[in-house]
Amino acid sequence: MTGILRTTQKNLMVFSGRAHPDLAQEVSQALGTELVPTDAYEFANSEIYFRVDESVRGCDAFVLQSHAAPVNEWIMEHLIMVDALKRASAKRITVVLPFYGYARQDKKHRGREPISARLMADLFKTAGADRLIAVDLHTSQIQGFFDGPVDHLMALPILSSHVRDKYGTEDLAVVSPDAGRIKVAEQWSHRLGGAPLAFIHKTRDITRPNQSVANRVVGEVAGRTCVLVDDMIDSGGTICQAADALMADGASSVVVAATHAIFSGPAVQRLADSVAREVVVTNTLPISQEARALPKITVLSIAPLVSQAIRQVFEDGSVTSMFDGQA
Repeated sequence: MTGILRTTQKNLMVFSGRAHPDLAQEVSQALGTELVPTDAYEFANSEIYFRVDESVRGCDAFVLQSHAAPVNEWIMEHLIMVDALKRASAKRITVVLPFYGYARQDKKHRGREPISARLMADLFKTAGADRLIAVDLHTSQIQGFFDGPVDHLMALPILSSHVRDKYGTEDLAVVSPDAGRIKVAEQWSHRLGGAPLAFIHKTRDITRPNQSVANRVVGEVAGRTCVLVDDMIDSGGTICQAADALMADGASSVVVAATHAIFSGPAVQRLADSVAREVVVTNTLPISQEARALPKITVLSIAPLVSQAIRQVFEDGSVTSMFDGQA
């Protein structure tokens, strides 16, 4: 018999970019490991340098970076990290995206526009990614943009458990901020004991980003605590208008639940001034001290969910089983 036989051992290694190191630290601790030490900095002309400080040959690499502002800078760093690991002979590279940059540009609204969410997937594939793990993509179709396995995690179990424990004794209604997210609202309703559904009919001028008009509430919300669910809060205008519309329609109170706390520009002040009773978000993105200091904002950690998904992928387990077969 010729050749050399060796029983190989799998080696999980977690790498973090500089966009959200606190989350990466939480994830690595939940996995019972440490972040791999790296060097990263900018040259004088703002180009990014990155190097891994130890051997990664043959490892199962998980590269975590949230695409917070400045989005383009952190995306570029993420791509450079993947390229470095590919050239250092990592066996498998999984890109972990708690927040997927450019996810809202998933289709063409008008002629001569890009589909930037698809471009993002192509960039990561070209850089050397074998797999993506993302949390609450803006639309599920983005999973099909990447030519490889995509694990789509949902913050729903974490958010809904908090809402159920705190408001479960009240008469609830689950409200979608637009007709497009009714399927997500249905899953919320199932987890909240079959609470009735409603949605906000809104219009948006596609030439004016971050602006929409809440026209009317469709569904019965009078006298109920309305749980307004969305995937993200950016400038806060849409969600605050929706909360106002619900209160004007007779809701007793409004609780906002969203996965991604982008909180651009006046968002924190708008939420502080809004009629919302509580705003529940996760830490897929860095949360400013200003936002954390606001009593009505509650931040839940996404790290247990992400770490569990990483472990399932590393051990060739089932990510779908984490969500009762829904993912």
